[in-house]
Amino acid sequence: MNVNQLKLGALLSYISISLGYIVSIIYTPIMLRLLGQNEYGLYNLVSSVVSYLSVFNFGFGSAYIRYYSVYKVNNEKKNIAKLNGMFLFIYFVIGLFTIAIGILLTSDPRLIYGSKLTSEELSKAKILMIFLVVNLAISFFNIVFNSYITVNEKFIFQNLIQMIKIIINPFFVLCALLMGYGSVGMVIATTIINIVVEIVNVIYCKRKLYMNFSFTEFDLKLMKEMTIFSSYIFINLVIDQINWNIDKFIIGRFYGTVAVAVYGLASQLNSYYLTISSTISNVFIPRVHKLVASYTDNFELTKLFTKIGRIQFIILSLVLTGFFFFGRPFINIWAGINYDDSFSIVLLLIIPVTVPLIQNIGIEIQRAKNMHKFRSLVYLFMSIVNLAISIPLCKMYGGVGAAFGTAISLVIGNGLVMNWYYHSKIGIDIKYFWKHIISLIPALIPPIFFGILIVNLFNLYHTINFLIFGTCYVFIFCISMWYFGMNSYEKELIKKPMLNILFFKRK
Repeated sequence: MNVNQLKLGALLSYISISLGYIVSIIYTPIMLRLLGQNEYGLYNLVSSVVSYLSVFNFGFGSAYIRYYSVYKVNNEKKNIAKLNGMFLFIYFVIGLFTIAIGILLTSDPRLIYGSKLTSEELSKAKILMIFLVVNLAISFFNIVFNSYITVNEKFIFQNLIQMIKIIINPFFVLCALLMGYGSVGMVIATTIINIVVEIVNVIYCKRKLYMNFSFTEFDLKLMKEMTIFSSYIFINLVIDQINWNIDKFIIGRFYGTVAVAVYGLASQLNSYYLTISSTISNVFIPRVHKLVASYTDNFELTKLFTKIGRIQFIILSLVLTGFFFFGRPFINIWAGINYDDSFSIVLLLIIPVTVPLIQNIGIEIQRAKNMHKFRSLVYLFMSIVNLAISIPLCKMYGGVGAAFGTAISLVIGNGLVMNWYYHSKIGIDIKYFWKHIISLIPALIPPIFFGILIVNLFNLYHTINFLIFGTCYVFIFCISMWYFGMNSYEKELIKKPMLNILFFKRK
């Protein structure tokens, strides 16, 4: 494995995330004000409906990585070419099917969105849905190329492309908004950029990674194996859609676009939180599959599981505790007072999801061992519970109630049940894991004490106070974590790049 690709890829991932946050901080308030709360809510509502069609990828991307890893270990180039060809054909068919379903859904939008939307909003929802469905269909076609780049560990290229996309996208979108095209122009601009990015991925795979395709033999036996393997991943995709998008759909039917806008902003912030964690674990996906394919013992997997989990916890705990103290003034300053309720919704979403986020490399371990069936069934049951709880809670308490229903299902399914499964069935020593996670808790005491102090003594709704004390909080957190939490490996991850930068400057 190319260590530079892994380390630099992870570094670029976080640069990309940081860049994305900076761009979002500048771009989102402008976008919200240009769109208006109603249209932003409409965009979120339509996006939540279209996102359900994303389940049609059936989780084949994970199946591709699994079977490619096996063929790569055995140097079976012919089978890799057959795998590439089969996946390309499958996703082409899926893309066409998705477009057909999308067209069908636009025939009667009121049936989907309910009676709370005006005639003008329903008309615009039709147009938005068409473009979002086309965008989704194109992304299906690109899954095989993106998976090929991932499994070959070309993380530097992958993250550089993502960084360029993050920078360019807001300029195109804002141009469309300033020209008066609203949410429709925003979706069209995004679609064009996605097409360009996907073309670049195709060219890179063909010219640099020498990706070959074989369409002469369609391996039905392999297709059957992959379908069985992916069937439970498909269930997970359905569950994720229920957990993360059903709330917006329910709110839209009961309260209309303004309430969806408030929840949509909270959902956007929650998605950033999810991305922070997955960015670390994603670069370790090929390593997990290689370890399992090479019949590595479970303690090696436990150490990897713990090592990644600790890094994720350090970063997520900074974001979570920081948002607890600075989140409400941030939302009011950034998005406006109309979005104040988003603060409570964000907390209800990110607190319970923290446990599965610091364990999300375990999902790939389950898939690599072909033991992901149990997780899928548990999550399916919990998503039904989530839906059953969220509907009455949403009726009574709006977006906060819907988020609370999601929080309950996350705590039970992702936290309690899955930790038992990791320990008892997968072979991960979960006691070892939590022992090393808990050792980080003392490092949180100084920044939390500081946060309590400043919240009670200062007005953080003043931008200057917010920036000054927010910076102080990050500094205190980092110092405390360095001296009271981090181990030598984690410190080395920071020291090495800093020393390299200093050494380069001296040279």
